[in-house]
Amino acid sequence: MNALSTLIVQARLSWKNPAENLEHLEELLADSPGPFDLAVFPETFTTGFLGDSDLPHEDMNGPTVAWMREMASRYDSGISGSVVIVEDGKRFNRFLLATPDGKIQQYDKRHLFGFGGENERYVAGTERVLMQMGDWRICPQICYDLRFPVWCRNRDDYDLLLLVANWPGKRISHWVSLAQARAIENQSWVIAVNRVGEDGHGMVYPGRSLVISPGGEVVADLPGAEECRLLTLDLDLVENTRKTFPFQADADAFDFI
Repeated sequence: MNALSTLIVQARLSWKNPAENLEHLEELLADSPGPFDLAVFPETFTTGFLGDSDLPHEDMNGPTVAWMREMASRYDSGISGSVVIVEDGKRFNRFLLATPDGKIQQYDKRHLFGFGGENERYVAGTERVLMQMGDWRICPQICYDLRFPVWCRNRDDYDLLLLVANWPGKRISHWVSLAQARAIENQSWVIAVNRVGEDGHGMVYPGRSLVISPGGEVVADLPGAEECRLLTLDLDLVENTRKTFPFQADADAFDFI
């Protein structure tokens, strides 16, 4: 699978209402502009960021994971985004990638947003995870992870940095600059999906979901309205970019937890 047809789902999320959000996202998928290999939802797409308080706990056998498996089977595609999962009494902001074979790949958010109190509610992940989808090697990241480039440094082990977020309007210039920097320094595709609308704390999210090429070109920059946009990523462009300017050979070595 050299070409990856990707559906960017820049959605408006309802606060603390998983059932309504799943119904709405299902409608967006049904109205999507064409067949896709991978659909990407924002961070915490069933509740909004920190919108899980006072809601029933959900684990990997819960309704959201079952729904993702169902959508992956229905559309014969990958379905991805982050949700709040409780496991062994611990709460995680967990990125999930469901594939048509029924499998779920997962990554727990490493950098919790202490400024917003996320570290008081959730447990940080400890593993840098790489996922596989066809020929594509994917490095998943969640929102605040974007500010920590060592964590997502490419070691010639991924082709796509896949980032989901609830990134507020007041710092949206950082979002754009950091996402573009991650593409340039890692010579990988970057897909960065943000939400739109206002949450239960009055925080406003302006969209600006991005697709950036391995050379740093902004291929798509979605405006502030809810939108599903279909784009095709070329795997050959990753290899060609790295061969044309092979600076990765001079990169510093980092040890990961």
